[in-house]
Amino acid sequence: MAEETVNLAAEQPVAGAGSAGLETQHYGQATTVDGLSAPNGGVGAGNLFEVEVDKQLFEFESDDTPLMQLMLAAKRVSVQSPKVQHFQIDEEKTMVEVASAVTASSDNTQFILPVSAGDKKLCQVCGTLSVRGVDGYDRTGQNVTPGVNLMLYVIGRDKSTGNPIVTAMNGPKAQETDAECTIPEIPAGSVIDILGNALHETQRKVEPDSTTPVPEMIFLQKRGMNRVVSDYFESQRKRVPFTNALLAERDLRKFKRAGNRTLWASVQGELTVQDEDTGLQKVLTTKGILYQFKRVLERSGAWTYRQFVSLAKMFFTGVDVPQSAICLCGKGFLENIQCIDFSDHPEVKIEVKTNSIGWSVTQIHTVFGDFQFKWEPTLDKLGFENSAAIIGEGRLVHYQRTTEHSEKERIEGHEANRESLIVWDALALKGSCHVFVNGESDANVGGEDTINFLLWDKEEAPEAPEEGAVYFLGNDCAGIDEKAQRGELWQYSEGKWSKYNG
Repeated sequence: MAEETVNLAAEQPVAGAGSAGLETQHYGQATTVDGLSAPNGGVGAGNLFEVEVDKQLFEFESDDTPLMQLMLAAKRVSVQSPKVQHFQIDEEKTMVEVASAVTASSDNTQFILPVSAGDKKLCQVCGTLSVRGVDGYDRTGQNVTPGVNLMLYVIGRDKSTGNPIVTAMNGPKAQETDAECTIPEIPAGSVIDILGNALHETQRKVEPDSTTPVPEMIFLQKRGMNRVVSDYFESQRKRVPFTNALLAERDLRKFKRAGNRTLWASVQGELTVQDEDTGLQKVLTTKGILYQFKRVLERSGAWTYRQFVSLAKMFFTGVDVPQSAICLCGKGFLENIQCIDFSDHPEVKIEVKTNSIGWSVTQIHTVFGDFQFKWEPTLDKLGFENSAAIIGEGRLVHYQRTTEHSEKERIEGHEANRESLIVWDALALKGSCHVFVNGESDANVGGEDTINFLLWDKEEAPEAPEEGAVYFLGNDCAGIDEKAQRGELWQYSEGKWSKYNG
């Protein structure tokens, strides 16, 4: 979406955060042109379409620049501005937590359910809620039914706080013959799963839902290559066959490799420069994907089979699940993966295949999903030889202001020809499934909203846990919490541990 087509001055509607923290969910709000397109710009018609790939540039030295190959094969978005609002839609949140304890009472049947301010609208009227770890009662309301969660029904919303007003579906009853249940005890911090709504027999209307994309600003970077070849050079007989064609191949290789490094590591910025012919001009640099990852796994050294399965589970079992994973790897990371002993695990299948892009890749099939491993030489050159980018297949966007074009011209006053190549584009990650495995202790990856993940195989808690980091447990860890089990995610924040469900 081009910047000039977006109404940035309009007031944003109140939105709820989704599972990855994006403010894309609008609970209780209708999907209308005024309600969504005006405040957020919408996604205008005609801006998303497939474009034929430049086969020559795509196929030239393809193994040297895998990330650029992914960009050239990705869906393209034609834009009219060098500043683009990259829209993302988050998945909905499916659970909330009780902010403060609910005290049991036999005098009332309805009560206000205290949840955080950002989660109030998740619990909509006519919705049903399942409270984990709080046992419900049998039909008489006199006996607890172990293992059956307490279920609540949302009957309204408190006007002063905005919290949902609920009643228990299978709670305690003062008398067996009572039609409604009394208030049960619900501990603070209890996790509540949001289930579907339940309508009465003649009901047709419920609170509407809507979802709107949230933009992130991406700059397109204009890159160019110029070659000037004199007539004298072409006409000279050379001691070695150093022809113009060889020079052109070398220059294109250099241009493509530099562009690939830009797609990885460029920092987004804007600068005003003075041009001797046209005056003040803007120079824009794009944001490399190293700074677009929302999830970074801090992991170095050799890998075990269990840790590799943990990586597969982390990538393929989130709310944003791609079909397969393309892993662009530094040489050290690739060696560590190849050295994993899979001999005792026949369910893991390793094969060499040609993928949809035309690469020859090593594919490892796991019960969670498939990984396609490809060596990325640029990561080695940038100091990430022990790292890897795990990218969801089909989850890239190639923004392009003008189609790539080349020109040839005669330089007036000189016996020479000029050849130029101009590219004006940007690459953006789509979705929250992507994971960067950072195997370098001194390298910075990700942006302000990136979550750092660490593998933790010990039964004791870390002595100095990283603030805000999420620990993927390789063993039961009573040191973190007596309920912390292998395969779970636990986050350390503000001096305490909590189970991570993001």
